[in-house]
Amino acid sequence: MSDQPKPGSRIAHAGEEAIESLTEPLVAPIYQTTVYSYPDIAAVDDVYERREPGYIYSRYGMPNHRLLESVLADLEGMDTGVATATGMSAITSVIFGLLSAGDRIVASNQVYGGTRNLLDQDVQRLGIEVSYVDALDLEAVRAALDRPASMLYVEGITNPTINVLDLTALSNLARECGAPFVVDSTFATPIHCSPAQHGADIVIHSTTKFIGGHNDVAGGIVLGSEQLIDPIRQLAIRFGGVGGPFDAWLVLRGMKTLALRMRQSSANAMALAGAIQAHRAVDRVRYPGLSNHPQHATARRLLRDGFGSMLSIDLHGGRQAVETVVRRLEMIKFAETLGGLGTTVVHPATTSHRSVEPEVREDLGIGDGLLRFSIGIEEPEDLIEEVTTALDAVRRQ
Repeated sequence: MSDQPKPGSRIAHAGEEAIESLTEPLVAPIYQTTVYSYPDIAAVDDVYERREPGYIYSRYGMPNHRLLESVLADLEGMDTGVATATGMSAITSVIFGLLSAGDRIVASNQVYGGTRNLLDQDVQRLGIEVSYVDALDLEAVRAALDRPASMLYVEGITNPTINVLDLTALSNLARECGAPFVVDSTFATPIHCSPAQHGADIVIHSTTKFIGGHNDVAGGIVLGSEQLIDPIRQLAIRFGGVGGPFDAWLVLRGMKTLALRMRQSSANAMALAGAIQAHRAVDRVRYPGLSNHPQHATARRLLRDGFGSMLSIDLHGGRQAVETVVRRLEMIKFAETLGGLGTTVVHPATTSHRSVEPEVREDLGIGDGLLRFSIGIEEPEDLIEEVTTALDAVRRQ
């Protein structure tokens, strides 16, 4: 080849040269590439066999994924993690990465509707038995674990009923039967709770929610020991469950303000819960910071720096009252999400849990009058005024 390739060849390889600099970027760059090149065949073996650090292909994880994984593993006190494309891909990777046909999972009956759909429609269809249990009833959990089980799966703060599970007691029960204890800690975040300190073997987050924090990216993460995470990572790779580098970069960018956001939104939730709990339009306020919450003592023991940003209320008047409140809210948006900067509200019976049989919803305490709020970082006085005004409209009906 001549010393100078033709223009078309030079264009095809433009920008591949490494940039040398004495200075370093203050913000981690986005490694917007799908693939890495190898210097030789020996390097292929070294990278695949993990004898040398390196990256292979976007589906295997890229530098932005690894940076996010290391930061969250450190926050949660875990060895390592795998960043996934969504919270549901994190849950799917855990279940199918660790369990096989013929295994049995004991799951809390109070889980996100999407998780319940996965367990009912896919996990059982593929030959894994699912046993639901009221995880607030430790004796019921013990009885469920008397038969061989390969996993105990719960949400630390339940969606949308806002119950707080005794993770320490549950982890002891799981350990007695040798089952990995898996905790979805999306509602608590690493700011309010560290499930590993209470015996969790695996921690899951939907990073779409509070960790990303801006309603502009989807993601999930699974954290645990090297031994448990390796098969989960391999399953995520095979199933295509790893997202893009820009998504991981956005989650990490959002996470930098997580402590500040959770401090404000948790304080707001506490203020709002206290302000509306005696309102005549409200049957019950479900917030663990209130002294009359059934698991207030557990929440005080497990949660730190506040009681979280999730709050649910049960309204007199059922769905008609819900529709009145939703129409009256202006600053607070009705949206099927949580964990953003602004406060949102959702009606679980017609959104996240609409595919759950009505009688099952009732048994779980998810009635037609239940509204779930994700409290944001607005000024608390404005939140209280808006919600109180909407509740007053219910009383005038």
